Amino acid sequence: MRKVALVTGGGRGIGREIALALGREGCAVAVAARTPDEVAATADELRRLGVEAAALDLDVSDADAIARVAGAVTTALGPVDILVNNAGLAESAPFAKTDGALWDRHLRINATGPYLLSRALLPAMLASGWGRVINIASVAGLHGAPYVTAYTASKHALVGLTRALAAEVAGKGVTVNAICPGFAATELTWRSARNIAAKTGKSFDDAVAALARLNPGGRLIEPAEVAGVAVKLLHDDATNGEAIVLDGTPS
Repeated sequence: MRKVALVTGGGRGIGREIALALGREGCAVAVAARTPDEVAATADELRRLGVEAAALDLDVSDADAIARVAGAVTTALGPVDILVNNAGLAESAPFAKTDGALWDRHLRINATGPYLLSRALLPAMLASGWGRVINIASVAGLHGAPYVTAYTASKHALVGLTRALAAEVAGKGVTVNAICPGFAATELTWRSARNIAAKTGKSFDDAVAALARLNPGGRLIEPAEVAGVAVKLLHDDATNGEAIVLDGTPS
């Protein structure tokens, strides 16, 4: 049966890989982000695969934009069956320099955005008796980490939202899960590596290697690995309410 998926942050990295993977599974896919050129490129790639696709401009911190996009996806492709909350923000600062603006920015994008999208799209899933909400969180949502207080708190909030919502929809044909990767081979990690290199004098490659060693498996997580887990969560026997860790160790 044809399913409609909405993937936020779908223009690059993990979001792009998930969008392509869902398209290969036969889903119609809407990709949304604040980077219109990138989401258009992902949508074009999906269409070349024979997938129905839509590209949408979305700032997940904007409640009005979320309402507009929810309606636009339904108009273009149909009611959303699969919501992938992937758009996110990661900025580092010592706690003493974590001001209110930085704190609010992380909570709005990493937690409130997924909450608002879930509020907008969950009723149709429940009405149809089938739906999937997949939140891309982080291992930082399961334990503390220095210099990323706002990011860590926002990802804890996202994991908490996942578990509470999963309990509420249990037995109704809808599942809600979080995928929690460690450092991944994405632009967020490259940005962190560039910051480390600038502040420490290390080379970019050495900084990347240092970040990879922070994962228990000693390597970066590939976006395709996250996409593979997302596809498994579509299955009828998919788990519900789990925070699935991807840290480079054998599963």
